[in-house]
Amino acid sequence: MRLLHTMLRVGDLDRSIQFYTEVLGMHLLRRKDYPEGKFTLAFVGYQEESAGAVIELTYNWGVDHYTLGDAFGHIALEVENAAAACDAIRGRGGKVVREAGPMKHGSTIIAFVEDPDGYRIELIEHKQ
Repeated sequence: MRLLHTMLRVGDLDRSIQFYTEVLGMHLLRRKDYPEGKFTLAFVGYQEESAGAVIELTYNWGVDHYTLGDAFGHIALEVENAAAACDAIRGRGGKVVREAGPMKHGSTIIAFVEDPDGYRIELIEHKQ
C-alpha cells in the first residue's frame, strides 16, 4: 500500500491551481471535468502520481466556498530553509500565517502558509 493523494474542496479551481503551481511550485498533473456530476478534479504535486503522493483539488460547480472544520490540520512540505521559503512564497503573493521559527516544545524549524481557501500548509525545514 501507499498514500496516493489528499483531497481538498476548493471554491475557485483556477485560483487554487495558480496558488499550488505558481506560489508553491507544484505541477498541474491532470485536470478533468465530470459534467454529469457537476465537478472538476485537478491533481497537483512535485512529482508524478506514480512516484509520490499528490493533492487532489475538487471543485464542485457552483460552490464558491466551504466552512473549514476543526478536524483537518494541515499539509506538510519539506523545505531547505523555512525563512527563505516564506520570503519566496510571500514574494509570489502567498500568505504567511506563521513565520519560520522553532516549533513549540521542540527545535524543528517550521512555518505556516495559507492557501486561497484557508487550508494551512506547514513548511518543515530539512534537518542537515
